[in-house]
Amino acid sequence: MAKSPLGHVEILPNAHSILIGELKSTFVNGNYISNDQATLIQLLQPILDASHTRDREKSPPNSACFPDTRIDVIRTIVAWADSSLRRNTHVLWLHGYVGCGKSAIALAIALKFERRNRLVGSFFFFQNTGDRSRMRRFATTLAFQLATAIPEAAPFIKKAVMEGGLLGSSLVAQLRRLVYEPFKAAAKRVRLLKTSLLKGPFLIVIDGLDECEDRKDVEAFIDDMLDFFKKNPLVPLRFFITSRVEQHIQGHLEKDQVRLENLVNHCSRDDIDTFMRTCFEAEKQRNYVVKAYIRDHGDWPTKKDKAQLVDHIGGSFIFASALFKYIMDPTDDQSTPMDRLPHTLNMNPGLDTLYAKTLSRSQHLPYFFDVISTLALLFEPLPIIGIAELLGIKSFEVVRVLVNLQAIIHIPGTDDLPITMCHTSLRDFLTTESRSGCFFAPPSYHLYLLYRCFTVYRWPPDTVAALYAINYFAEHIEQLTRLPTTAQGPSPRFPQTLDAFYARILAKSENDLHFPDIISTIALLTDSLSVAETSELLGIETFEVVRVLVNLQPIIIIPEDSNVPITMCHPSVHQFLTTESRSGRFFVSPSYHLKLSNAFYSLDLEAVFSDTPRSPPTRVALWRSRSEWHWTKGLETTSEPSIGVKLDQISHLPCWTSPYQHLSSFIRLFLWIFQDSDHGPQQTLLALIKCIESLALALECDHARDILLLYPFYQCMIFGSKQQERRAIDTMQGLTHRSEDSYNPNVDAIWMNRSTGNWTVMDAYQLFKWIAAHAEAGTDPAGSGVVRILGLHITRTPESVKVCVQPDTQPFAI
Repeated sequence: MAKSPLGHVEILPNAHSILIGELKSTFVNGNYISNDQATLIQLLQPILDASHTRDREKSPPNSACFPDTRIDVIRTIVAWADSSLRRNTHVLWLHGYVGCGKSAIALAIALKFERRNRLVGSFFFFQNTGDRSRMRRFATTLAFQLATAIPEAAPFIKKAVMEGGLLGSSLVAQLRRLVYEPFKAAAKRVRLLKTSLLKGPFLIVIDGLDECEDRKDVEAFIDDMLDFFKKNPLVPLRFFITSRVEQHIQGHLEKDQVRLENLVNHCSRDDIDTFMRTCFEAEKQRNYVVKAYIRDHGDWPTKKDKAQLVDHIGGSFIFASALFKYIMDPTDDQSTPMDRLPHTLNMNPGLDTLYAKTLSRSQHLPYFFDVISTLALLFEPLPIIGIAELLGIKSFEVVRVLVNLQAIIHIPGTDDLPITMCHTSLRDFLTTESRSGCFFAPPSYHLYLLYRCFTVYRWPPDTVAALYAINYFAEHIEQLTRLPTTAQGPSPRFPQTLDAFYARILAKSENDLHFPDIISTIALLTDSLSVAETSELLGIETFEVVRVLVNLQPIIIIPEDSNVPITMCHPSVHQFLTTESRSGRFFVSPSYHLKLSNAFYSLDLEAVFSDTPRSPPTRVALWRSRSEWHWTKGLETTSEPSIGVKLDQISHLPCWTSPYQHLSSFIRLFLWIFQDSDHGPQQTLLALIKCIESLALALECDHARDILLLYPFYQCMIFGSKQQERRAIDTMQGLTHRSEDSYNPNVDAIWMNRSTGNWTVMDAYQLFKWIAAHAEAGTDPAGSGVVRILGLHITRTPESVKVCVQPDTQPFAI
């Protein structure tokens, strides 16, 4: 029996990186790259779809010069780039209005110089496409392209990155170290020197600079670039930049160092005529309706109609392209191309009328407003399945809305590729109410997107919508907080406000025992703590902290590593929690600073007096400074009538289990009374009473050594010398009163012998009752214009300590 022919066999058809023995091949965007390039990708993390080589169907702008058009302007730019550096500038800025073809020309120039082996790199900005609309990876992307185009520069780039810290520095520093200096060093090599001398300088192409959202960084980039060329006038490098005329760009590029070209001066009627003629000819070959019409009525469009259409278009290629798509739209079964052509001649020049006309075709459909507003306000394009998941609808419902809009919105062939707008001007139209009218996507819709992000948010992300929610949740909050309060909501479509949204999330954990302490701690700390540190501070298990926080995602960001700080997703969350009129039952009172002060002080005591210290001295010092800071913050806005309530916070810490809990309350209060700034008599008396209460609780609950009670006296009196704490405490055997009579409230001074015995908690309790009795007597009326104060004087001699209470009177002003 004859053997059957071998079938087609595919081995690892979807693999991009294959390892067979020691042979390894790596492909990026379908192109082979070396191991060195793969290493640079890992180091630099460039944006691989930002250059002219990107798949323009997936990564707009999808524009290219039509054959036999733009000849004049391209010739002008090439002549500039080929000219001697001594006779021309290093930078050419091509500017023009929306849709006049700047991106198509930038692509043509990049391809031409790539073929000449003189292209260093290119970057095509595009609005609302994530990192391609920001500057944060601009320098690293150009650096990777530089290393690929000019291998001589790669070692200098790699060295700069390996030194560390550079990728976290400013854009200017990154451009200097990763682009300018490596190119300058490589340009001295023989091969590049010959190329620049014989063929001309090398070129970097930057398109759509106006579509970058980081305006300050754009200004910094321009200024630093011009400064570099001013200091290095002979470096064989040129920048070709395209953008609309925006103030932050124009003010920095309109200088003698820059050649300016207005694309309007290069937009010829012949180019538009060529474009429209070629498009109509191609359509007449494949459109059966048009073919049938021509058989019955003769050529279409007529010369008159075509000339009128070209005149109506003016010099805008994007308008020409959009009009043609509208005329030939295959999804419109209500009219023919012959019917639609006359309508286009009545449209106002420009795109607004065309956008409105096209959008109206889907306006009656369910979810139209949600789909269009989402497309307008997303920070990164999503595929059909991503938009459907984000909005909580079916994919076919998204397609149903968009299928009629293909003249202005590019819908990919599969549901997993991003939907993009044919031109940035559509987003400008949708987000400008005076232009779009009933199609306006209001900025308050960010709140609805925020709510939808919350519903799909999960870590780790398992869908494209969940990944989007993680990456851009805070960005939607930022857009809302920029609006006036009255414009943040509620809106008829989503009757909530940002505050109500925060309250809704917080309510998911509010019944947990530890919720108040955890959320208050996160809200009031100046330096964020990790999950492990929060657990230690509050004296609860790590899993209990995570259990509360996991329900508060995404407004509270929980890192994967328990030692990385917990953060709030946006400053407005902190403002909400600390503003009682906004947060209501979730309000975090400033008095909670007192609890935090006491908690940090407990950690401090545990570290200082532990037989086996677990924390380094620097960390202990940090706890002590944090304790002081929170104590000050907790009392700085306290009025005297409410001091009792606030001081009461210190003795009631239901979830903290430090063995020094109540003693640290006593020590903290003691130091405040006798070491901090002056206090009123009522405050002093209340604090002394709290001291007594804390000592009473310590007698009942705490399991600390009595030597801890020396700590406040030590800090007040002994720490003036630079002795080590432990040494000083060991030498001080303890304090003891001479006789029981010395606690008599009628006695103004007592002596304590520090050479024998130990000072116990009970001794401290009796001592403070004695001090409090004098303080209470000191609050009696002392006459008009004066107030009684309590003076506590502690005198140390080699053998003893004298504690003397001296009530006195002073004017109010003192």
